[in-house]
Amino acid sequence: MACFARGRTVIKDAAELKVKESNRIDVMVHNLSLMGAAVTVTEDGMIIEGGRPLKGAVIDSRLDHRIAMSFAIAGLAAEGETKILGAECVNISYPGFYTDLKGFSI
Repeated sequence: MACFARGRTVIKDAAELKVKESNRIDVMVHNLSLMGAAVTVTEDGMIIEGGRPLKGAVIDSRLDHRIAMSFAIAGLAAEGETKILGAECVNISYPGFYTDLKGFSI
């Protein structure tokens, strides 16, 4: 959501995300960059300059359900098509996610 807000969003004190199943900070920054976001990685988080439109991209979820869901939502507001590799991983925590998501539009 920070990508769509005006101004700068600073996410900090999130270093624990670097040592989970994947380095979620790096994965998020990489995928947001693919979508055209102005995002910079920091030692313990990221800085997002909002107000720029996102564009569709091929997103690697790294089989992390949180990342897949985040980018599915970002893809709703992006221009063009967003494809999420490993999208089925959301079934780990929210089996009806894509069905529910179809009920939303931006």
